[in-house]
Amino acid sequence: MHKFDLKGGQVTYYRRFLRTDAYVRAMTEKRVVITEFGTAAYPDPCKNIFSRFFTYFQGIEVTDNCLVNVYPVGEDFYAATETNYITKVDPDTLETLKKVDLCNYVSVNGLTAHPHIEKDGTIYNIGNCFGKNMSLAYNIVKIPPIQEDKSDPIEKSKVIVQFPSSERFKPSYVHSFGMTENFFVFVEMPVKINLLKFLSAWSIRGTNYMDCFESNETLGTWFHVATKSPGEYVDHKFRTSAFNVFHHINTYEDQGFIVVDLCTWKGNEFVYNYLYLANLRQNWEEIKREAMKAPQPEVRRYVLPIDIHREEQGKNLISLPYTTATAVLRSDGTIWLEPEVLFSSPRQAFEFPQINYTAHGGKDYTYAYALGLNHFIPDRICKLNVKSKETWVWQEPDSYPSEPLFVQSPRATAEDDGVLLSIVVNPGEGQRPAFLLILDAKDLTEIARAAVEVIIPVTFHGMYKP
Repeated sequence: MHKFDLKGGQVTYYRRFLRTDAYVRAMTEKRVVITEFGTAAYPDPCKNIFSRFFTYFQGIEVTDNCLVNVYPVGEDFYAATETNYITKVDPDTLETLKKVDLCNYVSVNGLTAHPHIEKDGTIYNIGNCFGKNMSLAYNIVKIPPIQEDKSDPIEKSKVIVQFPSSERFKPSYVHSFGMTENFFVFVEMPVKINLLKFLSAWSIRGTNYMDCFESNETLGTWFHVATKSPGEYVDHKFRTSAFNVFHHINTYEDQGFIVVDLCTWKGNEFVYNYLYLANLRQNWEEIKREAMKAPQPEVRRYVLPIDIHREEQGKNLISLPYTTATAVLRSDGTIWLEPEVLFSSPRQAFEFPQINYTAHGGKDYTYAYALGLNHFIPDRICKLNVKSKETWVWQEPDSYPSEPLFVQSPRATAEDDGVLLSIVVNPGEGQRPAFLLILDAKDLTEIARAAVEVIIPVTFHGMYKP
């Protein structure tokens, strides 16, 4: 974990390895002991081939390597990945405190590292599970805010609504979801986890998570909607053409419609297939050639009508004046969605998005901030006006920023009144290897930077703690 402590005009940098089981055992045995997302566990060199074979049948050991994000639960803070484990940490010392298995409290196989958090501290998240008749489904989990009796909110976790899966034994990969004041939106993409392959391949051959993904070339992408209170599935069959999605930008309601803004990648092929180190370690021209084969990134806006009548078949159901997105009711009862493209540039992705979540999460908004990926390489910070489609960019040679965190000004009067925080890797000769960058969120001009003398790896997600 990394931490920049801004206090009294000074910036202090801290970092510490999470002492998870995956880390401790790997360091003790000097090998990867628990299989990770793209790395298989390395066999114990002290065992002969027969011993290794039989250890594969001892069951799947799920990683607790919580390297994706960190978020608050009540008065505590947890590092998270996409399995059923989260790790409680001390935000001051970065000390690892305890490992929590969410399966002890709710019916999920894992949860995303991108929960939604309401102002009172209530947390909502999504994960796949076994539903009726042993078919797969997706559960929305609610963790309540701080309890009056000071008990752990996680112990009061519960499933409030369930989404069906389009395929019985092949759940979609889910990285995030949308939430408005009254609805949840889950986008089921055609990148699937082959559960039978997952169980058999893992048990016998010791493969990793990535080996068990496959793309459904005919399914397309499905949008699912459920109400928050009470938690009920809305049985509208929203369909559209295939795309990958990892990050929702924002979702809100307007005049009987749900507006869903997404960072998408066209097609059904899994984008992660292009992120192996073997690809990224090639020279720049080879990286660009590989990226040309990959799905094209776009920022898209989809609009979902809630009140649907049979007599409107064949018509565009969207009447919002500010969008070109459409939704057409077909004779088979499905509603076909076509998006409005908010941003598109060849091989230039707008990813790891952030908004003024405190004031505009789940509500109408104007500005989004993101990491700009140039042929998958993060080399800029971007701002997008989702209404006018105007963009701003911060960029420096040989500088590779991370997700820009938006921090609202204490006396903000405008949506973009605040700063962006980003950790920038700076490997050029004669330079300090990394720095914390502070930008004015209005125009992305630099306010300050705090350079450090140590190498910092590129990070995924994080949070600002006042």
